[in-house]
Amino acid sequence: MSRPVLELSGISKSFGAVQALNQVDLTVSPGEVVALLGDNGAGKSTLVKVIAGVNPADGGDILWDGDRVSIGRPADAQRLGIATIYQDLALCDNLDIVANLFLGVEKTAFGALDEVEMERRALKLLDSLSVKMPSLRVPVASLSGGQRQIIAIARSLLGEPKVVLLDEPTAALGVAQTAQVLDLIERLRDRGLGVILVSHNMADVRAVADRAAVLRLGRNAGDFGVEETSYEEIVAAITGASDNPVSRRASATRTEEA
Repeated sequence: MSRPVLELSGISKSFGAVQALNQVDLTVSPGEVVALLGDNGAGKSTLVKVIAGVNPADGGDILWDGDRVSIGRPADAQRLGIATIYQDLALCDNLDIVANLFLGVEKTAFGALDEVEMERRALKLLDSLSVKMPSLRVPVASLSGGQRQIIAIARSLLGEPKVVLLDEPTAALGVAQTAQVLDLIERLRDRGLGVILVSHNMADVRAVADRAAVLRLGRNAGDFGVEETSYEEIVAAITGASDNPVSRRASATRTEEA
């Protein structure tokens, strides 16, 4: 694995008397998918917002390509090359795919919108991701949940990021739509991007993640290679208890098989 593109060391964040993050470490390398796991209240969302510049850290170091940097606002993260796609996606339902992709970064020619150039670039981007859409001019409101997620991810790539943060990208999606999004995450990895995937779905994690970084009560609770670690071990790290329903079920299954 190459040198991490993003490295967090000793990150802490408090909200009043609540210590949301306490000395948290996290790394992601180019071409690596890191799943960020933890129960509700573990600190996942806070850590994502620290990286995205929404809630700057109170303490700790952030290294970008080996250099110490400060992320005090979203513009700092974007300038470095960090793209964040939240669950709400921030899409405009009444606009078509092309308009959503270039919202805020529209291309112009002779003082007017260059619709032809934007459509050409949109088609090229989606083709590079092996994404097929019925038409680039349909309103986003008419797309499926999986297609909407894909458009939100594709839009983030226009800024040529090096790290993409995905907050529960398959939540509330069906099986086929989930498969579409997971395929796209694999393509992001193949393009050499670092991906941080926040998810509660262990099947998704095992399908695409290289590593699983677990938070519990605002602290690091484990960093695991997904292929070398059992589902039960990761769940134990998340819950803080080796005796849990998942481990008991696995133990019972092994006993039956024996």
